[in-house]
Amino acid sequence: MLESYVTPILMSYVNRYIKNLKPSDLQLSLWGGDVVLSKLELKLDVLEQELKLPFTFLSGHIHELRIHVPWTKLGSEPVVITINTMECILKLKDGAQDDHESCGSSSTTRSTSDGTKTSVRPRRIQQTTPDPDLPPGYVQSLIWRVINNVNIVINNLILKYVEDDIVLSVNITSAECYTVDEFWDRAFMDISATDMVLRKVINFSDCTVCLDKRNASGKIEFYQDPLLYKCSFRTRLHFTYDNLNSKMPSVIKIHTLVESLKLSITDQQLPMFIRIMQLGIALYYGEIGSFKDGENEDLVCHTKDVLGTISGLEDEIGHDTQYASSESHLQQDDDQQQGWVSWAWSFVPAIVGNDDEEGDSAGTDDEAATDQQKSPTVKDPVVSIGFYCTKATVTFKLTEMQAESSYYSPQKVKSKEIIRWEQEGTTVEVLMRGGPFFDCQIGFVGCQALCLKGIMGIKDFEENMNRSDAEAYFFSCGENLCTKGMTYLTNSLFDYRSSENNGVRADFILDAAAHKEMYTEIAGMQRFGAFYMDYLYTMESTGGKGCGNQAEMSSVKVEDLGSVQEMSTKSLIVGPLSLRLDSSAVHRIMKMIACALEHEYEPYSKSKQDFVDGTQAMPNSEEISILDEYIPTRITSFTILKCTITVPMAEFNLLCHLLPIIMGQKSSGSFLSTTSLQSLRPLPCIRILVDKIVLEHSLPMYAEQLVQTVSSLNQPSDNLLHYCYAHCYLKIFGFQAGLSSLDMNGSYSSPASVVPPFSTAVYGKMLQLPKCWSKWSHVALKECIFELPNLTIQATRAQMFVLRTIWQSWAYIGNVNSPVVNEALLNEVFQPSGVKSKNPLPTLEGSIQNVELKYCSTSLVKCASGTMGSIKFCAKAPGGGGKEKLIPLIQGPSDTRDLHSSKWLNESRKPESLLAPDLLAFTIQVPQHKDYNYNSGAVLLANMQGLTVNVDPILYTWLTYQPQKRSSRPMQQSGSVSLGASVTRKKEDDMSVGSTPLAKQQSNQASEYASSPVKTKTVTESRPLSVPVKAMLGSSESCSKSPEERMKEFIGVVWNAVKRLTLQLEVQSCCVFIPNDSLPSPSTIVSGDIPGTVRSWYHGQANMPGTLVLCLPQVKIMSAGHKYMEPLQEIPFVVQRPILEEGDAFPWSISLSHFSIYTLLGQQMTLNLIEPMGCTSTLAVTSQKQLAAGSECRHSFVVCLHVDLESLEVKCSNPQVQLLYELIEIMNKVWNKIQKKGTLHQSTACTESVSGPAPPSSPVKSSVGTAPPDTSTCSPSADIGTTTEGESLQGGDDSPFSDSVTLEQTTSNIGISSGRVSLWMQWMLPKLTVKLFAPDPENKGTEICVVSELEDLSASVDIQDVYTKVKCKIESFNIDHYRNSKQSNQYKPEHQ
Repeated sequence: MLESYVTPILMSYVNRYIKNLKPSDLQLSLWGGDVVLSKLELKLDVLEQELKLPFTFLSGHIHELRIHVPWTKLGSEPVVITINTMECILKLKDGAQDDHESCGSSSTTRSTSDGTKTSVRPRRIQQTTPDPDLPPGYVQSLIWRVINNVNIVINNLILKYVEDDIVLSVNITSAECYTVDEFWDRAFMDISATDMVLRKVINFSDCTVCLDKRNASGKIEFYQDPLLYKCSFRTRLHFTYDNLNSKMPSVIKIHTLVESLKLSITDQQLPMFIRIMQLGIALYYGEIGSFKDGENEDLVCHTKDVLGTISGLEDEIGHDTQYASSESHLQQDDDQQQGWVSWAWSFVPAIVGNDDEEGDSAGTDDEAATDQQKSPTVKDPVVSIGFYCTKATVTFKLTEMQAESSYYSPQKVKSKEIIRWEQEGTTVEVLMRGGPFFDCQIGFVGCQALCLKGIMGIKDFEENMNRSDAEAYFFSCGENLCTKGMTYLTNSLFDYRSSENNGVRADFILDAAAHKEMYTEIAGMQRFGAFYMDYLYTMESTGGKGCGNQAEMSSVKVEDLGSVQEMSTKSLIVGPLSLRLDSSAVHRIMKMIACALEHEYEPYSKSKQDFVDGTQAMPNSEEISILDEYIPTRITSFTILKCTITVPMAEFNLLCHLLPIIMGQKSSGSFLSTTSLQSLRPLPCIRILVDKIVLEHSLPMYAEQLVQTVSSLNQPSDNLLHYCYAHCYLKIFGFQAGLSSLDMNGSYSSPASVVPPFSTAVYGKMLQLPKCWSKWSHVALKECIFELPNLTIQATRAQMFVLRTIWQSWAYIGNVNSPVVNEALLNEVFQPSGVKSKNPLPTLEGSIQNVELKYCSTSLVKCASGTMGSIKFCAKAPGGGGKEKLIPLIQGPSDTRDLHSSKWLNESRKPESLLAPDLLAFTIQVPQHKDYNYNSGAVLLANMQGLTVNVDPILYTWLTYQPQKRSSRPMQQSGSVSLGASVTRKKEDDMSVGSTPLAKQQSNQASEYASSPVKTKTVTESRPLSVPVKAMLGSSESCSKSPEERMKEFIGVVWNAVKRLTLQLEVQSCCVFIPNDSLPSPSTIVSGDIPGTVRSWYHGQANMPGTLVLCLPQVKIMSAGHKYMEPLQEIPFVVQRPILEEGDAFPWSISLSHFSIYTLLGQQMTLNLIEPMGCTSTLAVTSQKQLAAGSECRHSFVVCLHVDLESLEVKCSNPQVQLLYELIEIMNKVWNKIQKKGTLHQSTACTESVSGPAPPSSPVKSSVGTAPPDTSTCSPSADIGTTTEGESLQGGDDSPFSDSVTLEQTTSNIGISSGRVSLWMQWMLPKLTVKLFAPDPENKGTEICVVSELEDLSASVDIQDVYTKVKCKIESFNIDHYRNSKQSNQYKPEHQ
């Protein structure tokens, strides 16, 4: 009797998926108790139709199928289904994303005949038993027991996926699924009223994953190392039912545990592995596998699935089909939902046994599924899927071809490990309930990365190097399992404390608000410690209908956006990490990046930026108001806590071979020559510490539909415009940097602070689909805001030497073979604890505060604005009594309005206010397109407050510092940095000759490479190693240009920048104090107040150092016709007077005022050198285009400058001359010392090329003042009303003396070929007075004064194409002699 019930159930499964079976033979075999079927072919179309994956099956075979049914012990022994050797080959659907193969496809047509054979009986059974909860009974309960205890064994499962040249294969030696008891031991179980739970276990043995590359004929020439080799893992399944008659579990838990996971990726596999990862992401977001337009009606027939009918996977269905229209929403009941839940459930009906087996083979075709939709809806189960891994490693290998000894032997691939990633306590958990709720959490307890073997010929971590593990590990994050415990298994089926393992029903949080409150950053870090990610997707329907799917759609109508409220948030947190970017780690990482970029795969999805749908209907006001209330967005938050980055000096540098590959150039060759490397100790390094980094990103889910809707409105609200942008916000807290050194023991010295902690923030937004906003010229396409509250940098000269050396070691600046750093320098920088330096070095400290920058670009203009609150520079030097003295060097803003006169020294002066205006405020706006009709030209508004500078001698001490020479031995050991350089040279020579080193050369030592005289014929040997060939070629080309050509280019660039420039510039006076001795700031003065310090010394100290005060003028520049505007504008802004033509921005009015020079001497003595003065000037520039030889268009410029100077009075006396002499002598000594010591690095590449053979130039030797500085950029002058006397000479080429080379001819020829410049300048000075004071050597107590006066001075310079004219005019000139005695205190004229 039981056979009549059990046999149809088993037959339905076998006949459903296997071709060419005779039901009668199968039935007879089953009644015998055992069935053995060989060489079976799967019904590929049925698998494709029911799985609804975006893949198509190329083949599917089962070598042997065994079914064992213990008819006499059905109540106590399980039915065993054994599959021996099952192989399936899949590929991505061709274009298919274009068609689904369920409605009208060829695969459905192929399976129609098979489906109709079994459709009658299931339909009849389903009609007689429409209720999903069947009535209990003995037969029914026995069938449940049989189904719940079915054992499935698969031996040798082979799955292959092929795409382009990729072949991905998965081979599982054995997989067994069986039922277990509450202790997870094998047992024959049933669901009882007290414990409505079913448990199963699946054991996978020896799983191997291979990833290989095939050629054009489909053959794999060289097999790579397996990605995963013989990995075993186990899966626990836990099903909870609401009652005994429920056919569908209410809670499903599927958890997998892997004890050890060892992945291996070669350089050939890395691009293919990334390609597979991109495929998964593209499938998830629906970028491939979507339907065409117009298929929405056909979608309904695919969404009708019941428990036993496998639903479509959302990855394949994609965005465009899940919510195609609001009508399809209304047509679907809750049981018609498809997505992650139905897909996940589709893989377990055979395991759970709760399919419609009670009615023979119910649900085997579309008609049965359609009838089932009339049944009461089935509540979506809660599905929890988990993956747990105790320890995982990923090893990256480099491969190389090796030929056998025989010539005809095939080549073999040999791999070498270079880098490894180790991870502990990995967790991946997915919780979902239908479409409306999906959550994925990923975390791991600890991870670290280490270097292995060698890289690019440098054996830095070979086994015989005896380097410590601490040197090999360059990255670490989180904790280890020994200290953290088994927190990664919390609430899993492998956790003995979990609810399921203690007989308690688990509670799940399925509400977004409660989920965010429960799973915070702190909770994630407490559980894991290294990394935690929480991805939450929720969907709520405002219309009360169940939502269709979890995946995020892309073709959505406006009315759907209001009816469905979706939210997607991703939160990623990285725990405290330490990263050391030394030469070994950087070269390995760069090599991995270079290998990852070596492919020619086309992207799965192409950008839709250019797509504009002009046929979209205008939404009504009600739809807009609904849309304005809620717009679905994707929000991503990425946080890094306590980050430590160490950048040591490069021990070897071969980046010149890797950077070209990363930048898109071809590889220059392989590296076969190898050598050992000895570590460099002590090794200076930069240590960067960051307390917290937060990156937030948000963008609309359905940007295409939203932007097309909002851009079609006349006046969209600010809220709608806000959501049309992708927003990014970066915040950095507690960033600090310092210098440290790594000793032989692998420990770091205490860091010397260079950058104290500071915080900063950057905000940016980018408009989505900018092509849709063509009519919105005022809408910003991009916008960026930068904020820096405070930044301070402090360093001694020795620290700057170390920083420069570290930079040079990475940037190929200087000679890598002989680093400047030595032990004496390191001893100066890194003082041992408790040891004081005999000669402590002065420290320079500079800080800027309140920096705010904003950038904005629209379709018409680019604009930027910003402010800088203040800037301060000071020097800290050791003082008396062990105290540190502070010497201010630069202060801004500073009130310099009264500093042009010495009266401020005797007047009360208020300290600088904290509410002082910003030091710098500017706004600049530049047109996007130069030929745009409504171009208003560029605008520059800038305002700078006063600045005071103290050129203190402590600055000279800082500049002229040199390391002590008590130990000038370089820190490197034999074979350290110079070794890496020699190896590099060896490789460059090999590539330049085109030869390949023999295999036996790999064992040579470094000294052999360094001293080998063989490779002396190559070009690369004659150039410095530290300068790449391309850099030298570029520098030689740039230096080969003549000064005339470079000046011509410079003038062209400047003219293009200013020809339509509206300029408003206002710069307050800058006052420079130059003392001949240090002026430390007294403790009573506000820190950094330079005028206050000078005034305090002037009044309080009798021995005040002599000080020269240079008060630079206040500058105001204004374009013609421009009205004053505030320098800080809200960008973009509109200019009142647009400039449309070239040169309309001229003339510029330039005003200079309050320029003076005076000296401060001891005993409160003040002597003026130049009395306060100023000037007003007008600059006009016009330009005309001229057609030169070869139809080349050149510009001809006419520059006019008129300057009206105020009266100039110069005074000079012996103390002033003496002070000036002292200051000049000090500066000259400092400059000579700097040049002699070579502390200022100068690149010699350009100088050498210039000093070489000079390019052919003009034979004319013009003297100073008779020719323009750049005759190559001259063009014919245009008449602007100025008188020129060279017009009659322009015909010099036709003169009888044209055979001889004259100045006029040569200048004219240059002008025709490269453009001309006409220059007219005029100066007007009403009076010049020079007073010279000196003591009378004959009469003590008497002073002599010589006064010379010049009145009405004027000078003009007229430079034309063929002549240069200079005019000078002085109306009157006289010299007077005066004598002053202390008794009269008046100067009396004396005539001599």
